[in-house]
Amino acid sequence: MTTSLNRRQLDLPPLVPGPRRLLKHPRLMHYNRLAALVFTANLVFLYTSWTPSERTMGHAALVNLALAVVVRQQYVVNLLFRMATSAPTSWPLRIRWTLGKVYHFGGLHVGGALAGTAWFLALTIGTRNRPLMAVGWTLLALLALIVATALPPFRSRRHDHFEKIHRFGGWSALALFWTHTLLATPGPFEVTVLAVVTFSVALPWLRLRKVPVRLERPSSHVVLARFDHGETPFAGSSTAISRSPLKEWHSFANVPAPGEPGFRLTISRAGDWTGAFIDDLPAKVWVKGITTAGVANIEVLFKKVVYVATGSGIGPCLPHLLAAEVPSRLVWATRDPRATYGDALVDEILAVQPHALVWDTSRHGKPDMVRLAHEAYREFGAEAVICISNKKLTWQVVHGLERRGIPAYGAIWDS
Repeated sequence: MTTSLNRRQLDLPPLVPGPRRLLKHPRLMHYNRLAALVFTANLVFLYTSWTPSERTMGHAALVNLALAVVVRQQYVVNLLFRMATSAPTSWPLRIRWTLGKVYHFGGLHVGGALAGTAWFLALTIGTRNRPLMAVGWTLLALLALIVATALPPFRSRRHDHFEKIHRFGGWSALALFWTHTLLATPGPFEVTVLAVVTFSVALPWLRLRKVPVRLERPSSHVVLARFDHGETPFAGSSTAISRSPLKEWHSFANVPAPGEPGFRLTISRAGDWTGAFIDDLPAKVWVKGITTAGVANIEVLFKKVVYVATGSGIGPCLPHLLAAEVPSRLVWATRDPRATYGDALVDEILAVQPHALVWDTSRHGKPDMVRLAHEAYREFGAEAVICISNKKLTWQVVHGLERRGIPAYGAIWDS
């Protein structure tokens, strides 16, 4: 394995000019831009409608809430990735750079949810029908709870509660929306849109099943879970698993081996659920829906990429390194990799990435990941950097590089 102790230090490039640098600020990332776009479209619609009728407000609320639900549907997510990554690498880098931000589609979910709630509030305020008022205000109270608990301060500290409120609250809101619509004497449009939303919500649960899993525990920090239940996912996808399907789900990157059936998940100790999973290895787990595209799928938009990972972030990178669809270079910082992840996994990584920079943090401390990423980017002649790490370091790397004119990508923790 290689460390960077004897490597030539390259100076970081200067920051891009002020206006461009401003657009790279986290608050102006594409996720927030998409949410703002939805709001702008609704304001334009409101302006052109002057004084919208109750039916118009109902349609606007329904369309926005349908957008919020459908854009999170697994088939739709995969379609968005397929469309965005179909651009050839001959296209200008600036266009491919923007297309790579496809995983920010959650901004449409947020914009639709907030705009739909606002339209429904306006509709309910103007309602005089008592049964409709009762259902309307009950639904608004539920939507307010869902929105409030989805805000980052609550979601990050009480993610399990957020997930349950979002799931059960969402199902209840859908039932109340059906009730409100039927009481208001719906037309074909309302029924069709609600039917599509209901099918979209139900579809993943129609594929709910309990499957066997083989587990290897190379250390007390990590488990390698192997699945072979007739599913061989594509590289860069993820699978959600659960031990109690109505309580909580956790998504992990699929690691299929080229030419072999099944796949692996790398599960590291990162909280109560993963800790309990590692300490009490189950024989079976629940899965639902289909495997879903993840951020690293955008690699095909570029001629060469650098993967930057810390700890178990190697899991989402590994399938792309093994598939070798795009020339890549790995920078991996982790604690005692062989003791933590096992010789077999480390040797498998080095077999496909012989020039990887593997930094052992237990021996050399924590490195400057922005600088290491930039060095690999320059030396390898890459067009983009993909970072898989914890939230703080991912944003540090992504925004640290983008403010210097380097395309960089990483998870945005919006679910």
